[in-house]
Amino acid sequence: MFMSDNTDFTVIGIIGPPGVGKSTILNELYGFDGGTTGMLPPFPIQSEETRAMAKHCSVGIELRISAERLILLDTQPVFSPSVLAEIMRPDGSSAISILNGEPLSAELAHEMMGIQLGVFLASVCHILLVVSEGVHDYSMWQLMGKVDVLKQGIPDPSLVSLGPNLAPYKDRDALLDNLGDFMADPVFVHSKLQDREFAASSVMWLRKTMSLYFQSSSFWKRRSDQMEIYGESKHGAKPVVLDNQNGSLERGSNEIESADSGILGTHFFVLPLKIQDDSQKAQLESYGSMLAQLRDQVLSMPCHSFAKTIAERDWLRNSAKIWEIVKKSPVIADYCRTLQSSGLYRR
Repeated sequence: MFMSDNTDFTVIGIIGPPGVGKSTILNELYGFDGGTTGMLPPFPIQSEETRAMAKHCSVGIELRISAERLILLDTQPVFSPSVLAEIMRPDGSSAISILNGEPLSAELAHEMMGIQLGVFLASVCHILLVVSEGVHDYSMWQLMGKVDVLKQGIPDPSLVSLGPNLAPYKDRDALLDNLGDFMADPVFVHSKLQDREFAASSVMWLRKTMSLYFQSSSFWKRRSDQMEIYGESKHGAKPVVLDNQNGSLERGSNEIESADSGILGTHFFVLPLKIQDDSQKAQLESYGSMLAQLRDQVLSMPCHSFAKTIAERDWLRNSAKIWEIVKKSPVIADYCRTLQSSGLYRR
């Protein structure tokens, strides 16, 4: 890992449950050529042995820097049974301290770990890839909704020096509000879609459901009347286009437009299920092409900048400080105590 004084860089993080292809997506963004003999991917891929033993591959946060000065952050999975098993004591309590040493059940600690990770990534990244499996998993939507609410008072890396000590500033409350304004641009990726799930009705339903779910969130930005959704079936068929004028369906384009010019939207992608079978060669080619298209679109999308210009070295140093701020966040701590007192988690 080599951090420089370069200020022209982009930070891309990823978050999601186990086995949804997070490391594979980041390897694509890195520019790794899987066809090169003897070359190991920058981010390890879950092996068949690891999958058979129901273990997770990534631990904590792994960082790599590409030649294009992309700072890529791979993370251990959220909602992971193997992570929960690792932190659970025989009495059901958590073996690790989450909030200032307060005793928590392992289930609650596991829940808070995912929230803290999401808040941290939303604070230090320019782009955050939020990966779910299939079209019926909404757990990551729920997590991002909590992140949006609980990120209050967490600065971006260029303002971290103001975060730990706000007392010297006259208008402390106003400054605290400004510190929490930045949030990484989320890119929602639904992976492992079956061929039938690429039907126009299925994808449009998913998009509309997401629009309703996030319509009051801070990051669900109003865009143009065009909602970009990328995907391709295993037979190479193009997705359909909902024509803005008459609502008719056409084939031959990689985007779906909304007939509602007032729709709220954000970046949203779908990826097919990858089947390791020689008989599915066409499907694998389609998967590879869609992964490459995801890379192109993510790297070309505009994203929010940090409040101030910052060098890579300073970003790394300040990001470590932000993690400490996240762990001490009074907003997150209050939410944790509310959950603890709710009776939903055993003590």
